[in-house]
Amino acid sequence: MFLLNELRGWPARRWWVAAGTAAATFLVIAIPTDLIPNPIFGREIPPTAWSWWALLISSVLAGLVTATYVATPEAARTEREGRWGMAGGIVTFFAVGCPVCNKLVLLALGYTGAIQFFEPIQPYLAVGAIALLGYAFVQRVRRERSCAVPARKAMASTLRD
Repeated sequence: MFLLNELRGWPARRWWVAAGTAAATFLVIAIPTDLIPNPIFGREIPPTAWSWWALLISSVLAGLVTATYVATPEAARTEREGRWGMAGGIVTFFAVGCPVCNKLVLLALGYTGAIQFFEPIQPYLAVGAIALLGYAFVQRVRRERSCAVPARKAMASTLRD
C-alpha cells in the first residue's frame, strides 16, 4: 500500500522520466535481441511469448527505478540502489535474448550447450531480473521517506560517547 501512496505523490516530471526510461530500456534491449525485427541484428531461434512480457515488465520497473533518482522538493538525499537495478537490466538482456546468438553464452557453452542448458534457464533469469528491479524500486522508495542522519552530527555524537 505504501508504494501506491508514494506513487500518487510523484510530480509529473518523475512520471515523464519513468516513461522515457521505460521506452528507452525497451528499445535498447528489444533491438539487439531482435525482438523488434531489424536489419542489423538477427535471431536464429524465435522469441518466446514470455520474452515480450518479461521485457515489458522489466522496462517499466527500470523506468520507475530511474525516476526515483529525480529529486522532489521534499525528498531528502537518498542512498543509491543502482547496483540492483543495473543487475536487473543486464539479466533481462540475457533472459530475452536468443540463446545461441549471445557470444558469451556460445563461448562458455557452445551451440548445443546454449540450447540444452542456457535456453531452459531463461525464464528463471526473467523472473530474477524482475525481482532485482522490483527490489531496487521498493528500496529506493522506502529510503526516500526515511530520515537521513547527517554524517558530521553522527560522527560528533559517536566521538563524545
